[in-house]
Amino acid sequence: MTTLVTGASGFLGNHVVRLLAERGERIRVLLRPTSPTRLLEGLAVERVSGDLRDPASLDKAVAGVRIVYHLAADYRLWARDPREIYESNVQGTRNLLEAARRAKVEKFVYTSTVGTVAVPRDGVLPDESLVTSLDEMVGAYKRSKWLAEQEAWKAADAGLPVVVVNPTTPVGPGDAKPTPTGRIIIDFLNGRMPAYVDTGLNFVPVEDAAAGHLLAAGRGRIGERYILGGENLTLKQALEILSQVSGRPTPRIRVPHVLALAAGYANAALSRLIRSEPRIPLEGVKMARHSMFVNTQRARAELGFLPSPVTAAFERAVRWYESNGYVRIARRAHIAAARAA
Repeated sequence: MTTLVTGASGFLGNHVVRLLAERGERIRVLLRPTSPTRLLEGLAVERVSGDLRDPASLDKAVAGVRIVYHLAADYRLWARDPREIYESNVQGTRNLLEAARRAKVEKFVYTSTVGTVAVPRDGVLPDESLVTSLDEMVGAYKRSKWLAEQEAWKAADAGLPVVVVNPTTPVGPGDAKPTPTGRIIIDFLNGRMPAYVDTGLNFVPVEDAAAGHLLAAGRGRIGERYILGGENLTLKQALEILSQVSGRPTPRIRVPHVLALAAGYANAALSRLIRSEPRIPLEGVKMARHSMFVNTQRARAELGFLPSPVTAAFERAVRWYESNGYVRIARRAHIAAARAA
């Protein structure tokens, strides 16, 4: 039998494919004609051309499939046309769920996001039991993922064996696009981060988040969701780890959120004027109002999910960016000298 992976050319999806390949599974990946395939080079996978927005192509993709890992998503904090995000993340997920139901797959693992869970509540760390609303979701990406998660629950209620996983913030090698978190790391390494905001995230090694998907397929309860998370860290703590593994100095200036928000609005206005992507995504600034810390005990207890230390994952990310041309040559020399000192 075959395992289908969507989003296989992306950061987390590629690590899922690699783990499946190590287990000797027969792997099929769904790729759009425009999908980058660099990360798939050397992997024994069957490539099927299709699009989540094209139901006919999905029937071909799921034919003969036993397990579906649906990781594909439009992960942007800004889009000139936000409808594109909803079309891929909501309608696309609905289309794939329906195709999987017709194909009678044995397990469907849907990759949501910690953003649908990590909503502030007084006195407790959010976990999988927290009930949130669409009104609490900031921006098109988080709203689309919340809506897509509702589609997954509907499919589970209708009999499709769906398990949902909610990765936190993956860190490690192979973030080629890169994700918003990857951009932070690259900016830090290139000396383009003179200041930081007071926020926090839960970070998890990308390899462990990928392993959590396989655990969810094997041990996850149908109709449940599992946060695949590691360590709750403030952004300042994360930057200190990056400083430790790279030799770059940590930014010392903390920008009040109100100033960051004002800069975001100003940058958004400028971007509309010159018709370009904003350097400071306004939705990202709004998300930073609260720390996205979470309780990760359910995945540990029910799946046996045991993430490794995140410091080593940051170091693997730094080395990968350095060796793949994301860090300027002069900056790489500076970092190497700082490590040797």
